[in-house]
Amino acid sequence: MVAEPDIRRHELAGFLRSRRERITPEEVGLPRGRRRRTPGLRREEVAQLSAVGVTWYTWLEQARPIQVSPQVLDALAGALLLDPTERSHLFALAGQADPHPETACPTVTPALRGLLEQLEPVPACVQNSRYDFLAYNRTFGRLYCDLDALPREDRNTLWLAFTNDEFRAAVTDLPDILRAMAGKFRASMAEHLAEPAWKAMLNRLQAASPEFREIWARHDVVDQASRAKVVRNADVGTLRLEHTNLWLGPAAGPRLVTYVPLDEESLAGLERLQALVVAQEAARTAQEAAEAAGVRAVQEKAAARTAHDEAALAVA
Repeated sequence: MVAEPDIRRHELAGFLRSRRERITPEEVGLPRGRRRRTPGLRREEVAQLSAVGVTWYTWLEQARPIQVSPQVLDALAGALLLDPTERSHLFALAGQADPHPETACPTVTPALRGLLEQLEPVPACVQNSRYDFLAYNRTFGRLYCDLDALPREDRNTLWLAFTNDEFRAAVTDLPDILRAMAGKFRASMAEHLAEPAWKAMLNRLQAASPEFREIWARHDVVDQASRAKVVRNADVGTLRLEHTNLWLGPAAGPRLVTYVPLDEESLAGLERLQALVVAQEAARTAQEAAEAAGVRAVQEKAAARTAHDEAALAVA
């Protein structure tokens, strides 16, 4: 009888091979060359893109009994251009918890992303009960701090409130907010005590923040509620906003969070923030286009050099 770990390893090996073979070198910015017999990417190319050893990755595709960390799986998912469903399957086969579960969240549909965009300049996001940001529009992404500049694992309200100086500076009633958020997190965690992602978040907060450890030790619990907020935005100044939760399913699940301006001055501030973000986005797009053109020129030159060398070898 074949043991379950053996079945999982072979399923994982087959899945990795199938994903590798469907990707062309051009899709990941690699030159094809003229002598390529392998369909899709070579193993060494996946290893290079994932920053892992070639031998180690080969063993993984051979279903060898080796341990795979969540960080390596995350790198492989990126290198193999996995979509959210494939990413979830990868982590399930490896028996590991996804460190970025929001990337596989089926809650954020294209229609919901479109709604977030349509709400601008009103800041809005989709958030789960662990306070992870699953999606957000551009004004929300710059309301407290620059969320796009942060690693995915740091895009969490609780984490930012206890560890990020820029986020904390934007909160006008920080002590009250910290107590309320820790209490809400404890109340929500009662339904997720055995889940690795929740335990990892708790351990991370306790290791990083003495302030969190002190508040957590009180065992306070707080229910979710809407309330007015005053935000000190670094770009446009003070904003008075009404914070509202709109649940997308069961109350313990994801919710749409909106920050509606409470006065004309705050609305004008949000409009200025939106204009600033749009201008910066346009400048960044133009810069990326220029850089991409430069990369393509280098790749074409490298491909031409490879073709020339291969032709010379063929003549010799």
